[in-house]
Amino acid sequence: MILLLCTSATDKQIEQMLEEHKFYIKTAIDIERRVLVGGGEAHYDCEQVLLGDGSRQENIWGASFMPANQKIIYESIVNLRSRQNRSMEILDCNIRERVAQIIIEFKVNL
Repeated sequence: MILLLCTSATDKQIEQMLEEHKFYIKTAIDIERRVLVGGGEAHYDCEQVLLGDGSRQENIWGASFMPANQKIIYESIVNLRSRQNRSMEILDCNIRERVAQIIIEFKVNL
């Protein structure tokens, strides 16, 4: 299930976002609006929800989060942009840090 979050996730919401991949959650984060969308099959699905909610493409970054070990993986096709980021991995340390802060802020420990 894909959910748009503006505040911390509940235990139930974490469980819903884990339905597709069981051990990790695909996310797209708007680092300017501080909004997170998680769940679904692909980062692209989350990105589309943010775009539909008024986010601007240049502010959206994809990452995966594993609640069990609190690991964040900063790779997604969403991050590949010729002018802004030339890799699937988020290369800019400041952007990585902002993504991590929002993921950590919105997650709950299971």
